[in-house]
Amino acid sequence: MIELDKFWWMIKKELISLKRHPSRLVAIIVFPIIMILLFGYGMGGEMTDLPIVVVSQSHGDLTDLTLDTIKTTETYHVVKVIDDLDEGKELVNSGNVKAAIILPSDYDEDSSTQKSVTLYLDSSDQMAAQILESSTQGIFYRLSNMVASQTSVSTQDAEIEPSVVHSLNNFKDDISLHINRIYGNIKYIDFLVPAVLGMTVMMSCMMGMGATIAGERETGELARLFMTPTSVSTVIGGKIASKLLIELLRALILIAMAILLFNVSIKGGILQTFIVLVIGALCFVGFGIMLSARTQTQEDYAQIVMPFSMPMMFVSGVFYPIETMPWIFQKLAYLFPLTYLNDAMRGIMLKGQTLGDVWLDLVILLGFTVLFFIMGVKRFNRDV
Repeated sequence: MIELDKFWWMIKKELISLKRHPSRLVAIIVFPIIMILLFGYGMGGEMTDLPIVVVSQSHGDLTDLTLDTIKTTETYHVVKVIDDLDEGKELVNSGNVKAAIILPSDYDEDSSTQKSVTLYLDSSDQMAAQILESSTQGIFYRLSNMVASQTSVSTQDAEIEPSVVHSLNNFKDDISLHINRIYGNIKYIDFLVPAVLGMTVMMSCMMGMGATIAGERETGELARLFMTPTSVSTVIGGKIASKLLIELLRALILIAMAILLFNVSIKGGILQTFIVLVIGALCFVGFGIMLSARTQTQEDYAQIVMPFSMPMMFVSGVFYPIETMPWIFQKLAYLFPLTYLNDAMRGIMLKGQTLGDVWLDLVILLGFTVLFFIMGVKRFNRDV
């Protein structure tokens, strides 16, 4: 039998307790807003303005029309139009653009041979590559039909203005598109696994440190540890080392299952993959220590960590490329360490890059690590 007066007193007590923990109250209010924004705008959006370069080695009416068609297609953001083939390929190889559309020197010539265009494509970003491939095929299919029929053309994404329709009486041949996928055919599971590894390390390190620090503070275990003749650095160092061992074991199991079940390949080698994961794990352990430094209970820690971990999971390109998101989320992504861990993991696993190739991502991760540990140590309350 419920005693109504005491029942309402219990409700009041819980509300007062919530009031005494402002961080928990803020998280309860803010977190649902963040999640609906991420689900509504951050996942599965339409891909537009993908950065590409056009290598134009020809001049003439057909070239001009082709360039106008590409520039007015929403799928592309044409970073530059150049005539140096090696420069165009290097921009793709370095990751500055997603693809290079190469118009050959005989593209405008009146010849009996078929005109051949090349799409030099960064296939490591599987979803962006799929969109670019489909859109480019559509453009040159329509251009080929237009050349054959000597009519004006419109693209899926934009109408070509009459001012750019040129005289094409001399062009009777079809246009073929050759696609050069520089990293081979990448499946979605190949695209997903490196980021899932990074996300798993992030979630388990951050949540694990909450259980370790905030949980032991709540139960009194941390106080008893500090009563022993053991230094703070020894306690924290041991917790960090054990967490790293657990995460590497978890990562090894995940990699093994991905290889066995889905035939996922690691082009850059397992050792380099593990080194990147160790750096990422250190970074997120530091993040966990920083957040748990002053929290008194696991519940407080969980409410604080979720507004950080969930946005990172959705915004840092784990499931969808960053380009699918609104521009503000794209900018926000580069404030999160998971973005750099994902980029380094995909560089090594999908592109076969070395640690030297992903040095910038690693330096940024190490910078975050140092920052988190410094803030965590300064905020750490030994008087538990």
